[in-house]
Amino acid sequence: MKTFLIKIGKAFNVLKRDGIIRGGRRVATAFFALFRRVGSGDILFITGGVGDSALYRAHHQAEELNLRGFRCSVTVQDNPLLARYADRFKIFIFHRTLYTPLLKKMIEEIKKQKKEIIFETDDLVFDPKYLEYMDYFQHMNSLEKKLYEKGVGGEILSDPYLKTCVATTSFLAEKLREYGKKVFISKNKLSNKDLETANQILETRFPKSSNIVKIGYLSGTISHNKDFAAVEGALLKVMRKFPEVVLFLAGPLDIGPAFDPMKERVERSKFVSRKKHFENISGLDINIAPLEEGNPYCEAKSELKFFEAGILGVPTVATATQTFRETIRDGEDGFVASGNEEWAEKLEKLIQDEDLRKEMGAKAREKTLAEHVTKNSHNEEYYVYLRSKLA
Repeated sequence: MKTFLIKIGKAFNVLKRDGIIRGGRRVATAFFALFRRVGSGDILFITGGVGDSALYRAHHQAEELNLRGFRCSVTVQDNPLLARYADRFKIFIFHRTLYTPLLKKMIEEIKKQKKEIIFETDDLVFDPKYLEYMDYFQHMNSLEKKLYEKGVGGEILSDPYLKTCVATTSFLAEKLREYGKKVFISKNKLSNKDLETANQILETRFPKSSNIVKIGYLSGTISHNKDFAAVEGALLKVMRKFPEVVLFLAGPLDIGPAFDPMKERVERSKFVSRKKHFENISGLDINIAPLEEGNPYCEAKSELKFFEAGILGVPTVATATQTFRETIRDGEDGFVASGNEEWAEKLEKLIQDEDLRKEMGAKAREKTLAEHVTKNSHNEEYYVYLRSKLA
C-alpha cells in the first residue's frame, strides 16, 4: 500500500508539472515498464524508475557491460514477477530501489542461493541525514517524501550480506566506503544511440548566421532552483554587458525578477524528447552547469552536463565541485568557476572569443568520446570483479 501511495504522489506531480499529454506519456511509460519481458543472463539491473537516472545507471551501464561480453537485462523494482528472476541471473545490481515486500522477497531468495548483490547509486540519497541538503525534497508532497524517509536503498546498503557498491563519482565512493564496502566507480556514459543522434545532429547543423551568443542551462528537474540562483548574478552581469547574449533555459526552473528587464532575451523550454534535448544543446554557444557550493548533495553530482554538451562540441562552464575539477581541464576543454566574479570572468572569455568556444568545444568532444561513451569505457578492475562472481 505504501508503494502504491508513493507512486500516486509521483504520478500526480508529473501530470501537474508536464501536463496531461506529456505527463501522461511519462506515467504510461512507467506503467508498461512493469511488464517488460526479462529473459535470463549474467547480470540483472533492478531500478526504481524509468527516468534519466535509470537510463544512465541501468540501461547505459547494461549496454557497457554487454559490449564487454556480459549478458545483462534491466527491470523495474515493481515488476510483479521480480522474485522469480533470482533463479535466472548470478549478479543483481540494485539502483535507487525502495525496500518493498516484493524487493525484500527477491533479496531473500538471492541470499539463499548465495549470489552477488551490488548496491548502485548516482546521488547522495541513501542516507536520510543528507535530505536537508536536497532542495527538491523540501518541495515534495507527503506521499513522495515517504520514498526518502529511510534513504533510498538504505536498508540494502546496511545489510552485512552486501559487500560491494558502484557509484558515479569519487565523492560518492568515499561516502559509501564509510559503510565498510568495496566501491567501484563507473562513470555515467552516453549510449551508442546517443552517439548516433549526436553525430547526425553535427552532420546537419548549419553554420552560425548571427552574432547572437546563446548561453544554456538545461536543468532537467525542479531540484535546481538553488543551483541556478548561485550564478544569477554572473549571468545578469554578462547579459547587461553584452546585448548579443541570449539565455536558454530548459526544465521547470524559477528565475528571479531581476531578469524581467531582459525577458525578451530569455528563451524557455519544457521537457522534451531525448533527441530534442540534444538538438537544444547543439543550438547553444555556451553550456553552464551551476551547482550550489558547499552542499554535499551537489558535490555528489556527476559530470553529465559536461559530456552531454561535449559530445556536440559545446563548451561548458561548471561549478568547481570535486567532480568537475576532476573532469575538466580548466581553460582547455572547459571552465570551472567558483563565485559570481569568477563565473562572470570565464563567461566573458567565451562570449568574446568564438575561436576559443570552438577550440574548447572540440576538446570537450574529444574527451567525451574517450571517456564518456559506453563503447570506449575503461573499467577493467570492475569487469574483472564481475567475472570473478560469474565463475
